[in-house]
Amino acid sequence: MLIGEVARRSGVSARMLRHYDALGLIRPTGRTGAGYREYSSDDIRRIFHIESLRSLGLSLREVKRALDDPAFTPAELVDDLIGQTRERIARETELLTRLRRIGAAEPADWENVLQIVALLHALGSESAGTRQSAALSSVTEVPVPPEALVEAALGEADPNVAGALRWALARSGAGVLPPLAEGLASPAAEVRERAVQAIAEIPQAAATPLLQDALAHPDPVVRGHAALALGTRGVAAAVPTLITMIVDQTNDVDAADALSTLANDPALEAQITTALVTPLTTPTTDPAIRQRLTQALADIPGPNATQALKTLTHDEDRTVALTATYILKLRETR
Repeated sequence: MLIGEVARRSGVSARMLRHYDALGLIRPTGRTGAGYREYSSDDIRRIFHIESLRSLGLSLREVKRALDDPAFTPAELVDDLIGQTRERIARETELLTRLRRIGAAEPADWENVLQIVALLHALGSESAGTRQSAALSSVTEVPVPPEALVEAALGEADPNVAGALRWALARSGAGVLPPLAEGLASPAAEVRERAVQAIAEIPQAAATPLLQDALAHPDPVVRGHAALALGTRGVAAAVPTLITMIVDQTNDVDAADALSTLANDPALEAQITTALVTPLTTPTTDPAIRQRLTQALADIPGPNATQALKTLTHDEDRTVALTATYILKLRETR
């Protein structure tokens, strides 16, 4: 079979077949009287073998060795190819992500594209100062897709850069909430905490339902951040978690401040006072816990808290009684 017919049947161009011949990959078995290459059935079978191995990513040198070296074992080479393929997929996935982010920013011209690319590179810089500047610039200069900001924020360990990124997220609108919500489901505790901290700083009302859902999160750190944020938003659902934080001495001072803010609503003052006093009436409650609960009553406004403190001035625990007496004096001074 002549080279033209082989090319038509195999799908390999005549030029490539000549290249294979020059490399010694495939040598036609015969020649016609006019000197043209003539391929046998075995030659054509070898051509298909060459193309099959090339489809796996082997170089022509590796293909020749695989076909001609009887001692060649493919296992190691296949493992190398798997590793190379994974690296290539990772690079291409990263490129695809970058392209999608650039597209999402809707650049007006190529100069705008270059600015966005530079900013994305800066967000991934090893320099904390560069990352922080990029976070600030993402709001004031070049718009960055929300997913890029969220990814940077969830992976940022430097507290100053993290603060700048949360600031940028808070000014990027509600579009950052879906990827931040995904961060709450991360298997990494530090990522979950960064996600809830970022959500807590987003002023839009759309963040409130996410924070309310986070009150039922299995991670107590997530629950705590959500409760503190909801307290400043006047959401009564945060009260049980805030009480638990005081009992457990987990950010108990901040939790007491949040309860004080909520108690400015007369409709919540009685509920919060009752929630603080109820554990105090249980004899088995640890003395240190009773002390913290009593102290938390200090900034709860209204008659219910005042009456609870008056009752506590006669408490069997002298420390609790003295604390309640001191707080009452302060309230009278005010």
